[in-house]
Amino acid sequence: MEHNYEKAIFAGGCFWCMVKPFDSQPGIISVVSGYTGGHVENPTYEQVTTGTTGHTEAVEITYDPTIMSYKKLVETYWQQTDPTDALGQFADRGESYRPVIFYANEAQKEIAEKSKATLQASGRFTQPIVTKIEPAKPFYPAEDYHQDYYKKHSVHYNLYREGSGRAGFIRKNWKDK
Repeated sequence: MEHNYEKAIFAGGCFWCMVKPFDSQPGIISVVSGYTGGHVENPTYEQVTTGTTGHTEAVEITYDPTIMSYKKLVETYWQQTDPTDALGQFADRGESYRPVIFYANEAQKEIAEKSKATLQASGRFTQPIVTKIEPAKPFYPAEDYHQDYYKKHSVHYNLYREGSGRAGFIRKNWKDK
């Protein structure tokens, strides 16, 4: 049986916090933590955190477009990030934590740009929406200990999500969703 799965790549700060919101949705085949956008092949976590590789922590989502739309994935993405902060996300600062939607094709680019414009026009945020929309580059899966972190280390994950400011920001800004 042939599957016509598609991929979406999103960067929104620490990749640990970007897996769970997508993982349990219908039509999601896998969510992989990794690195993308940079110039070093097969980077390690240690290399990426130096800020010299150009890579950003991201998640690569494989999904079934007959069940889950790219538009819905982008909407979920916005609700996990602070789209007004270009210099990182929450407690995580620097280039490797910047918010980016990496598009795989023109259709994804168009959906992402339209969604960004809609969010800006909504007035939900008083600051400009600064999340970048960039063409996808090679995606390198992170080390095994970073995969499914929220499942393997749920106590630490939950403390980190709260302590970083992400959970509070989401509650404050997306309470109606």
